[in-house]
Amino acid sequence: MTKTVLRGRILSFEREPQSPEDVEAFSYIEDGALVIADGLIEAVGTFDEINTSECNVVDHRPNLLMAGFVDTHLHFPQVQVIASWGAQLLDWLNNYTFPEETRFVDKAHADGIAKVFFDQLIAHGTTSAVAYCSVHTESAEAYFEEAARRDMRMIGGKVMMDRNAPDGLRDTPQSGYDDSKAMLEKWHGRGRALYAITPRFAITSTQEQLEMAGALAGEFPECHIQTHLSENHDEIALTKELFPEARDYIDVYQQVGLLTDKSLLGHSIHLEPREIDAMVDTGAHPVFCPTSNLFLGSGLFDYEGLRARGLVSGVATDIGGGTSYSMLTTLAEGYKVLALRGQKLHPFRAFDWITRGNAETLGLADKIGTLEPGTEADVVVLDARATEAMAIRMDRVETLAEELFLLQVMGDDRAIAETYVAGKAMKQAV
Repeated sequence: MTKTVLRGRILSFEREPQSPEDVEAFSYIEDGALVIADGLIEAVGTFDEINTSECNVVDHRPNLLMAGFVDTHLHFPQVQVIASWGAQLLDWLNNYTFPEETRFVDKAHADGIAKVFFDQLIAHGTTSAVAYCSVHTESAEAYFEEAARRDMRMIGGKVMMDRNAPDGLRDTPQSGYDDSKAMLEKWHGRGRALYAITPRFAITSTQEQLEMAGALAGEFPECHIQTHLSENHDEIALTKELFPEARDYIDVYQQVGLLTDKSLLGHSIHLEPREIDAMVDTGAHPVFCPTSNLFLGSGLFDYEGLRARGLVSGVATDIGGGTSYSMLTTLAEGYKVLALRGQKLHPFRAFDWITRGNAETLGLADKIGTLEPGTEADVVVLDARATEAMAIRMDRVETLAEELFLLQVMGDDRAIAETYVAGKAMKQAV
């Protein structure tokens, strides 16, 4: 077996940087070698100390090698409604998203969108993601089949929604349970696939359906749970109207067993003190979606406030309310959101967040998110001189932190020189 060695500057985070000066939180090798065999990272070190005889050496100098990016919240069926004008959350769902998702009952359509969806992830350096499919099993099948073809570490699930949605986009409590369980048993743990139990959000599920989703989560506690929480004031008001017995929005999920350390709660912007307490008590994870929060005018995520309570938050693109597949662009907009709150997102912490940090949020830091030996060989190659404007700025860059901040603010898919999935170069093949 011929091994592959990737040569370049290597950056991998070992823990969350606590300050801009916390350089012990990561390892950085100026002229490094990453040895890949059987889809895994076998060794990492300086190029001089690694035995490269009988290896296929790919020289990426002077570019930067990092773990592939991890996206913790996006919607596979919304590829063709990105950049739909002029609405806040509930109107946007009803006018654009729901009509689009009805098309995914057609397996051929779902297959075609799956291909371009995964092409875009790879083009933007994202090697793992957590996605919502539509209510149709055809959608989930297309998603997992395409992920398997590319051998990507992906999490997903068909949404469960039995009310407040158009014809052709509703299941029932029983069919939602049955279809989700069938998809889970077929795909969870198959290759690199993982299943997420996916009640879309409180407004589109009856109490009975949420109870059945909770029962499924109880049967399969190893599975992730993904849903939405407190994105928009009108959404919160309607949820309280639909569930008058609940103490607050998050209690709708908490009462039925959907609040655990496997729960990924998209948005989590307008939280009441008791809701934050409930997250802390259960280990549930808020997920910050800056481009969609800005695009839909939803609000400003309190990163530092939640972090101070010990919560481990994800960060995500939220395609298609989100406006870019790029985790770099997501960091740029996240920086601005936090600045409006008087908070700062240093580039060390930012790049830890979209690699090891998001992997930790998913409980997968032993598999993805770092370049540690034994982890899966998902790698992104970053070129901070990818555009003329970036190259001009790079002429004045003196430190690694400055280079990372340049990538954070000005980077997009053009800054992704290559994306490796399980050790295979994928971007140039797209």
